[in-house]
Amino acid sequence: MPQRFTFSLHATDGAARTGVISTPRGEIRTPAFMPVGTAATVKAMLPESVAATGADILLGNTYHLMLRPGAERVARLGGLHAFMNWEKPILTDSGGFQVMSLAELRKLTEDGVTFRSHIDGSKHMLTPERSMEIQKLLGSDIVMAFDECPALPAEEQVVAESMRLSMRWAKRSKDAFGDRPGHALFGIQQGGVTRALREESAEALKEIGFDGYAIGGLAVGEGQEAMFGVLDYAPGMLPEDR
Repeated sequence: MPQRFTFSLHATDGAARTGVISTPRGEIRTPAFMPVGTAATVKAMLPESVAATGADILLGNTYHLMLRPGAERVARLGGLHAFMNWEKPILTDSGGFQVMSLAELRKLTEDGVTFRSHIDGSKHMLTPERSMEIQKLLGSDIVMAFDECPALPAEEQVVAESMRLSMRWAKRSKDAFGDRPGHALFGIQQGGVTRALREESAEALKEIGFDGYAIGGLAVGEGQEAMFGVLDYAPGMLPEDR
C-alpha cells in the first residue's frame, strides 16, 4: 500500500463516478458509506460486525473524543485504531459541526471556539491548531480542517463572514497539520446556498492546497431542494483528482 493517499477514477455516468482511494491502511471504494463511530464505537455493533457489512472506513468525532475519553488517553492506549479494534481507515471530523449544533454552549472568536461540555459544563478551547493536535493524537487517517458554518436560513452577510473565517482557519489547519506521510488533510468548502460564496471558498481552498476536498455546510436547515441545488454545481468547483 502507498505511504501517501492516491485516488483513481474507475467509471463515470454524468456527474456520478466510482473510484478507489488507496491508503496505507487499505482501499476505500467510492462512493462510500461511513458508519458513524462518534465516541469510538459504532453503537450496538462489534468491530468485526461492522467490517462484515463491507465498510471500508469509519467516522469518529473530534469534539466528543476530546471530552471523553480524551485524545491524550486514546494516544496512550495506542491510538484510535487500537482503541476501536479497527484496522481499516478512520476519518475524524474536526469539531466544526459542533460549533453550529451546540451553539448555545459555545463562544466563537477569530482564534477558535470555547465550548462548555454538554457532559459536565467544563470549559474547553478548540482552535484549528488544537483540532489538528487532537486528530494527530487519535491517529486518524483522514483529518478534516477546522471550520464552522451557521445554521440556515441565514443572512448572506452572516454566511459570507462565516465562510471567510473558515477559510482562514483552513490555512491555519494546513500549517498545523504539516507534512504527515500516511495521513491526509481535507479542506471543507463553505458558503451556504450562495453560488458566488461557494466559488470563493473553493478558490481559497485550492490556493491553500489539500489532499482532498469536502463539501460542507449542507443539511443544516436549508431544505432538500436547496441542498440538491448546491450539489448540482459545487463538486465542479473542486479538483477532480482529489
